[in-house]
Amino acid sequence: MRSRKIYSSLIVLFIVVTTVQAQRQPGARVMVDAGGKGNFKTIQEALNSLPDSSVNGSIIFIKRGIYKEKIFITKHNVMLEGEDRDKTIITYDIARDEWRCDHPDDWGVATMNVNSNDITLKNLTIANDYGFNVKENKVVDCKADTATHKKTITNGGHQMALRTMRTTRLKAINCHFRAWAGDTVSPWNTENGMFYFKDCVMEGGVDFYCPRGWAWAENCRFYANTGPASIWHDGSGDPDQKTVLKNCTFDGYPGFKLGRYHREAQFYLLDCNFSKSMADTAIYHVPTTNIKWGERIYYYNCHRSGGKDFNWYTNNLPASVTANEITTGWLFKNKWNPLAN
Repeated sequence: MRSRKIYSSLIVLFIVVTTVQAQRQPGARVMVDAGGKGNFKTIQEALNSLPDSSVNGSIIFIKRGIYKEKIFITKHNVMLEGEDRDKTIITYDIARDEWRCDHPDDWGVATMNVNSNDITLKNLTIANDYGFNVKENKVVDCKADTATHKKTITNGGHQMALRTMRTTRLKAINCHFRAWAGDTVSPWNTENGMFYFKDCVMEGGVDFYCPRGWAWAENCRFYANTGPASIWHDGSGDPDQKTVLKNCTFDGYPGFKLGRYHREAQFYLLDCNFSKSMADTAIYHVPTTNIKWGERIYYYNCHRSGGKDFNWYTNNLPASVTANEITTGWLFKNKWNPLAN
């Protein structure tokens, strides 16, 4: 009897030890090098080689180079890490208006298309350079236009560098998201989307940073190339959904506007700096829908460089929270800690 107990204990101990060892084992790690010195020459080939999901996570390390490819991420728990943010460039030119002529949804509309969870982007430039490279308007055949079956494509329409679908828990560290026009960074999921950006550069046109759900941006630089607003939020999925921007800087063409919204939204801007070029225009509501939860736009310790502060961004945090309490844990309700996983 005693020997059976010892044997059972040893089995339990073996299971515990092997489980811990498995948790400590790194996931798949592959290298992409356009010059042929890695495991793959293209990022998509590397993604296709991974398991659908990995408990320990998979890492794709991308050497310096220009990768002219459209990326589709459907595998879970994956990190794409570049060797050098400014020299590891993923770029693809696409106008959303043209894409939607022949496709029923946005899957494939961006340079980087994501439809999986627990994704990390690090040290990368992700660009949709359509508006930089195409200056002239063009008329294309368009099945979606039931009247004329034609559509005029301009360089001022939506040009997404990042578009997520049902993704939750996506973070981007030290990345540069670039486009000429609108919706450059589009992490969209009003059901349970949680998004984290740190030390990133974002540039584009109207609503070029436009998260849906819960979003955190820290130490990020925003630059408006064109358009009537830089930031936007859709929090229509839950009254608690917020976009928090902490210690971020905003710049752009002379007279650029900070932001707008035409869905339920909730903005928190803390310790942010606005350039002298910014217009004296508060984040404004575009009255295309009724807003039942009211205007919820909050500021703390925000200032304007090289000019007088505007009255509309004076401190106005709600009484229910202090600036020190606004953390990722507060935002994500401790459902996700992007600093740990």
